[in-house]
Amino acid sequence: MRREIRIDLHIHSKYSDDGVLDPCEIVRIAQQRGLNGVAITDHNTIRGGEEARRHETDRFAVIVGAEIMTDRGEITGLFLSREVRARRWRDVIDDIKAQGGIVVVPHPFDLLRRSTFRFTDDLVGLADAVEGFNSRCVLQRFNREALRFADRHNLPVIAGSDAHLASEIGLGGVVTRSSDIREAIADNDLDLFGTRSPLLNHARTKACKLWQRATGRRMP
Repeated sequence: MRREIRIDLHIHSKYSDDGVLDPCEIVRIAQQRGLNGVAITDHNTIRGGEEARRHETDRFAVIVGAEIMTDRGEITGLFLSREVRARRWRDVIDDIKAQGGIVVVPHPFDLLRRSTFRFTDDLVGLADAVEGFNSRCVLQRFNREALRFADRHNLPVIAGSDAHLASEIGLGGVVTRSSDIREAIADNDLDLFGTRSPLLNHARTKACKLWQRATGRRMP
């Protein structure tokens, strides 16, 4: 019988403007918490994923990704091989697909985030998957709405912690017995798991972002 694989598909490192985590530290903590893989999805860059990839092993997978801010809202690319330079949303989707990546709409119905990509019925064919659980959604009805939308349109669903802090790693993710994570996402051969991140973490991340903007330096 194939072993069960648990992966957190949405984590930010120090290469995000509101992140503090070193990529190698993310891998270490994730392994300690029983995860078998992570996707590093920094804001507008794959640098964190590329760095974390150096610590990948036969039993621990690292997916290189990025959460790109477009003119319509955030779009996540998974399994990226190069930086996504575009910022127009259609161009971002085209770039992700051109390099063989998977297009994910993260937290698509979270009305409390200005960065949310407004996912509508007419755009369904452009996405490969929907984030059906995000630990940083303050109101769980936003996650439930994403799940209903995905079910209605027969879209694959993924999940992640959206971790910006060490304590959040592994709060959300997927479980599969498939040895091919990309294939498991495409086939929707996944179960979701997760719990909500404490509200205090949102305030800590905001403070980190403001400090880094004011000083031009990374939080230690």
